[in-house]
Amino acid sequence: MSAHPIRPSAAQRAAAVGGALLLRLLFATLRLRVHDPHGFLAAPPGTPVIYAFWHNRILAITAAFRRVYPTGRRGLLVLTSPSKDGMWLGLVAGHLGMDSVRGSSSRRGATAMRELLERVAAGNDIAITPDGPRGPRYALGPGLTYLAQKAQVPILPCHAAFGRAWRLHTWDGFTIPQPFSRVEVTLGPLFSVPPTESEAAFLAENRKIESVLRAEAD
Repeated sequence: MSAHPIRPSAAQRAAAVGGALLLRLLFATLRLRVHDPHGFLAAPPGTPVIYAFWHNRILAITAAFRRVYPTGRRGLLVLTSPSKDGMWLGLVAGHLGMDSVRGSSSRRGATAMRELLERVAAGNDIAITPDGPRGPRYALGPGLTYLAQKAQVPILPCHAAFGRAWRLHTWDGFTIPQPFSRVEVTLGPLFSVPPTESEAAFLAENRKIESVLRAEAD
């Protein structure tokens, strides 16, 4: 299998424009509430952060990003896989105000990590779905923990709950909120990953992050 990301055709680029438009229309109908009990939105840190949320919450978190992303920040970068699905996600994300880096734990992992570290150093926030792109659902790989530790930037856990929604029969149970439905997004407290001196200590930090993200998953 090629290590290079799949490149979109002109027709696929045009379709992504249409897909982004449909999502904007859907997002405009949602009764979205963002809970920020720890004050991130009122006083965001001066450093980049990593937004972390499960793969099946992508639409809810994207809707929240478009409404409440703090002004004055350098912009949000999403990590997508090099696959066809990742190509579509990256294209649509671009039309919703986000940039993307293509890579996953199985393909282009080292290259993508270098790109992410460079973008964090330039001041970009990063959005990662740590159980993507293929799961298993609600299982945290090492990439998120490594990035936060290496770049020395905090993680912002993001949770989402839905009123009326469609749940697809995919590995992650991808969730699409129905028009005019209620969506609740909760931002957890920022936390950092300390340096670790052994693999066991690193895995312990990884389990802590997984348990935080799982706390409000269904």
